[in-house]
Amino acid sequence: MNYRKLGKTNFNISEIALGTWQVGGKWGSPFNDKTADELINTAIDNGVNFIDTADVYENGLSETAVGRVVRSRSERIYIATKCGRHINPHVNEGYQPKVLQQYIEDSLKRMKLETIDLIQLHCPPNQVFYRPEIFEMFDRLKDQGKIQNLGVSVEKVEEALKAIEYSNVTTIQIIFNLFRQRPSELFFQEAQKKDIGIIARVPLASGLLTGKFDAKTTFDAQDHRNFNRDGAAFDKGETFSGIDYELGLKAVDALKALFPETTNLAPIALQWILSFNEVSCIIPGASKESHVLSNLSLYDLPKLTPEKINAMNAIYEQYIKPQVHQLW
Repeated sequence: MNYRKLGKTNFNISEIALGTWQVGGKWGSPFNDKTADELINTAIDNGVNFIDTADVYENGLSETAVGRVVRSRSERIYIATKCGRHINPHVNEGYQPKVLQQYIEDSLKRMKLETIDLIQLHCPPNQVFYRPEIFEMFDRLKDQGKIQNLGVSVEKVEEALKAIEYSNVTTIQIIFNLFRQRPSELFFQEAQKKDIGIIARVPLASGLLTGKFDAKTTFDAQDHRNFNRDGAAFDKGETFSGIDYELGLKAVDALKALFPETTNLAPIALQWILSFNEVSCIIPGASKESHVLSNLSLYDLPKLTPEKINAMNAIYEQYIKPQVHQLW
């Protein structure tokens, strides 16, 4: 495992971390505590020391599992969680300091922690980014010792740029992968100037970049890859990075032709992200142990050559960029 500095937090974290959206099992299946514990322990056993969760993941069960496992380990494991998505309807008016503070108190209780290493606003509505009182509240929570750092998870580059105008924002979690390249332009430059930690989420485009899907692949009715392709439940950029599924498969076929020696593109896709020094870590998800080990297998592969990276980018330019580049 290699480690990188998480911006102004000064945390030295594993560049491959663990996202826990589906850590309790497959989409649409009941949460399985045993599976969650095995996944998290496997990640830590292999050098992962940064775990990202959220209060809405399995309605708090993900946080509970993360806290349980981390408390049982002797290693220093950094926990990042998120708040705000419980607000229903999820609108600007629902974002109030007292409401957010209660969510953070609830997260601390679920994880049985005294402090949260990194609390993140969870993709708030655009108007929230223009409300200083929301961001100022987190300074008081830091003074009280309930949080150590504030970050923001965003949908759009514009939101990321606005968020880092606040001096107490230390990290930005943003969708970044081979099929979502826009953040590497202006945002990466500005983040580097302000020593902002960049957490790359949805790194495999909801599994599309593993190369395991085809036109016959089906997804459970409760899987967002089935019901959210057009943004029916939340921002469609969360699902397959907002790319039309069939178009994505064409681009993946081109990737397969570029790497005919492998049947698993996931570690190659993660290597591509790590070629950007501005990225602090990647948070791929996993619903079984083999996914964790697959993500970590990138260290068993030869480093991507500049020629391969250029060829991968050419696939993006041909298939993906015209459709989605300016949308997020």
